[in-house]
Amino acid sequence: MSTTTAWSSVSLAVVSAGVGCARPTRLLADCVAEAVCRSRAAGGARAEAEALELHRLTDDPARRSAHGRADLDLREAVVAVLAADGLAVATPVLTASPSEVFDSFFAVLGDGVLSGVPVVHARA
Repeated sequence: MSTTTAWSSVSLAVVSAGVGCARPTRLLADCVAEAVCRSRAAGGARAEAEALELHRLTDDPARRSAHGRADLDLREAVVAVLAADGLAVATPVLTASPSEVFDSFFAVLGDGVLSGVPVVHARA
């Protein structure tokens, strides 16, 4: 199978890690995802995007996962990210660091899990 055929369609997890009124961060994530989809379309391929809003994971995801009590929303978000061919991630920068929910969520995934996965990271 040729490389073009293998990548004629990709899945993209669009992760928005906004806090409070998360709308501006979600808009940024959507813009990045749209640009990726347009780029794929220009090359004759397509991308299917699934949006994930981390602010909906109300408690600290890392703490819940460490205690074995990850709820369905967290489990579904992890599965979507792990199954994606690529990620488009947007996070606000608060006091020179990404949001806590961003750090906590990606800590749940563990080291090296996303090795080799293309990621576009936008900061709001």
